[in-house]
Amino acid sequence: MDFEKLTKELKTALVQLFGEKWKDLKGESKKDINQFLKDSEVKLKRWTQLLVNGDIDLEDYEWLVKSQKDLMLMQALHSAGVHKISLGHFKNKVVKTIINVVKTVVLYKINQ
Repeated sequence: MDFEKLTKELKTALVQLFGEKWKDLKGESKKDINQFLKDSEVKLKRWTQLLVNGDIDLEDYEWLVKSQKDLMLMQALHSAGVHKISLGHFKNKVVKTIINVVKTVVLYKINQ
């Protein structure tokens, strides 16, 4: 599993997701996204490898990723005064995006 490639795809997808909702903060979001991925890197790497190996299923993986939502500080949004409910909804979208990217990469890897 090429985790660097996965991380790059995750960054791209998350920055795009951020830009769709808050275009004027897209640049600032990169810092928040990079920090979240850095803080979660060891766990994401381990969990992704478990998923690739078939030791956990996608449902377990999603539960594990959801457990990292508190690490998503989204400082740029918080500083801009985005409401906490909107932040919560956005964090859920971040989790779904991570799951979708990982699912795509893992399924591609398994089917090769």
